[in-house]
Amino acid sequence: MPTPAQITALVANALAEDIGAGDVTTQAVIDSATTATAVMLAKARGVLCGIDVAREAFRQVDPTIVFNAKLADGATLAGEREVIAEIHGPAAGILMGERVALNFLQRMSGIATVSALYAAAVRDTNARVVDTRKTTPGLRVLEKYAVRVGGAFNHRYGLSDGILIKDNHIAAAGSITEAVRRAKANAHHLLKIEVEAKQIEQVQEALAAGADVIMLDNMDHATMRMAVALIGRQAITEASGGVTLATITEIAFTGVDLISVGALTHSAPSLDISLDITVQ
Repeated sequence: MPTPAQITALVANALAEDIGAGDVTTQAVIDSATTATAVMLAKARGVLCGIDVAREAFRQVDPTIVFNAKLADGATLAGEREVIAEIHGPAAGILMGERVALNFLQRMSGIATVSALYAAAVRDTNARVVDTRKTTPGLRVLEKYAVRVGGAFNHRYGLSDGILIKDNHIAAAGSITEAVRRAKANAHHLLKIEVEAKQIEQVQEALAAGADVIMLDNMDHATMRMAVALIGRQAITEASGGVTLATITEIAFTGVDLISVGALTHSAPSLDISLDITVQ
């Protein structure tokens, strides 16, 4: 879960971006004494995520606004205009906070929804679906939280969390063997070493070098099964590259431990959520 301080900072940045020097439409049209009630409505099937972020958007605009959540993060939405939250307070404040609150809620719910679909597709296997670092700059903490709310898992949060030796690292170091040797010599003992392998020969080299995790990158399913059998329990296996909902179940049945899916964050569509306001 993102910390309150992280949510506060991210919402403040978003409001500054959206409101700028002021909401000239609201200032010109809405009387400052006007109060209103609004409802947030789910208009599509999915998994809800981002309630606390939406609440914070309205709080920062006007602390007198009352945000009453009717559903919590992780709730399953049937898409029948379910009421997610009721909001009461100055109409101007509600209108000023509306777009930022919805943007966060729609984006995070979209990621949670896609993550739930991928997690469901491997439910009858031993594989775990994990995300990647392909996130919106500045919003990683929220997007990775949404992945977890949807039932999938997180890979590295950032570059400091683990050693992942990819093709460009291998090219720069000269070989998988040399790259792993350097990693073992320079990294502290708590860091796992993962190596990207595209062919069986690279899998063999990574095993011999002592990799903790071997990423089977863009392999066809037959080659992936061969690699998993070769590795056994000598290392954790991760499938990666071009994974879709149409292919993930078959990939999981190759026996891999992890399946990384960039689409959880970089391609998740925002969930359709709206806000309807009634002036009192």
